Amino acid sequence: MKMTWLQVDENKTNFTLDGKPFFYLADTIWSAFTNVTEEEWEYYLKRRKEQGFNVLQINTMPQWDRCMSDIGIYPFATEDGQVFDFTKWNQEYYEHAKQMCQKAIDMGFQLALVVLWLNYVPGTWGSKIMDKNVMPKTFVKEYVEKIVLEFDQFHPIYIVSGDTDFDTPEAISYYRTALNTVCEKSPCSLKSLHIKRGYDVIPEEFLDKIDFYMFQSGHNKDGQDMAYRLPEILSEKYPKKPILNSEPCYEQMGFSRKIYGRFLTEDVRKAAWSSILSGACAGVTYGAHGIWNWQKINKPVNPIMGEGFDTAQPWQEAIQYAGAWDYGWIRQILKTLHICKLIPAQDQLIDAAEEIRMARTKDEKYLIYLPHSTKIKINKSLAGYSVRAVDLQSKRIAQIELILKENITQIGMHPFEQDVLLILEKE
Repeated sequence: MKMTWLQVDENKTNFTLDGKPFFYLADTIWSAFTNVTEEEWEYYLKRRKEQGFNVLQINTMPQWDRCMSDIGIYPFATEDGQVFDFTKWNQEYYEHAKQMCQKAIDMGFQLALVVLWLNYVPGTWGSKIMDKNVMPKTFVKEYVEKIVLEFDQFHPIYIVSGDTDFDTPEAISYYRTALNTVCEKSPCSLKSLHIKRGYDVIPEEFLDKIDFYMFQSGHNKDGQDMAYRLPEILSEKYPKKPILNSEPCYEQMGFSRKIYGRFLTEDVRKAAWSSILSGACAGVTYGAHGIWNWQKINKPVNPIMGEGFDTAQPWQEAIQYAGAWDYGWIRQILKTLHICKLIPAQDQLIDAAEEIRMARTKDEKYLIYLPHSTKIKINKSLAGYSVRAVDLQSKRIAQIELILKENITQIGMHPFEQDVLLILEKE
């Protein structure tokens, strides 16, 4: 397969590949290189391809809170699979990882590789929980050079940071070295930063070196409004670049900090559509509890549990969750409607709840995400338009009444019990 670099489009809002629009639809499989067998990988790729995904987000280092189902290959010498000797490379790990990358590329996936997850960096919230694997600062440049040397042949996106904050000069210093090294050694690749839940801080010195913004609405029960608030904040604070939600709530993930409850299919749909219609239209990332950490049956519990999420189902069950198919459907809807770019149109809604989100296209199509059935008023006359309500759970479609009163358009209630996408088009 001929490989080309993913690029940012001329409007700096979306991506292109080979000159064609590319909607970034990723799955988080952070633990792939350490946990997934060859046979499992082949099945995983086949199923995610069927579901419509085109990007895989993978950690190039062992995920700190992965499940203990490892295949026993690590990038560095280790006695327990938890603490690494950064003075002793293990090339077998990289050969194994490259074989996995090649299979993914052959299946048509783009790779988004995390360079330096936060627990390897001092001064971050993760390294305060687990400081046994903090990487020596003098080793960072050599390590990043190694990552580019091994993986650049696959034309990946480099996600330089993982789940991080930039709250200390020490953390910034580490990521400065890492980002500068990636820019030097891989000038053609797209670069970004994966930041922690609800966070909107990007050091000014990094802004001209990254190509797009990632944010994380995350796994806290409270704060799910970040799915639409953060793209609005990023659009206002920083130079114009593509934006995507790189870590919404994961399906069947337990609420963080040991709060009882799990995110359901409707929750992950809501996070996706809320982000996309609020300015993060370049793409979105799905996550399933049991996939990101690769849960297997009869394996010991990881002694490091991160934010204390509840137990995951085995990966064989997690890969079948309905939300994965729903995320694939997002991409299909946008493709069918010939939508590449969406412009937030929240200001045209009259007296609507904030969680109702609206966007438009340049050719005046409108999309409205409606979590619950209610009447909608739009501060514009949409004479000559029709309205379809797509039930995002059942995929049933209803034609909805549209009433014009002076310069106000009113849309009637839809008949469905779940969340819907309203599609407004000229007849």
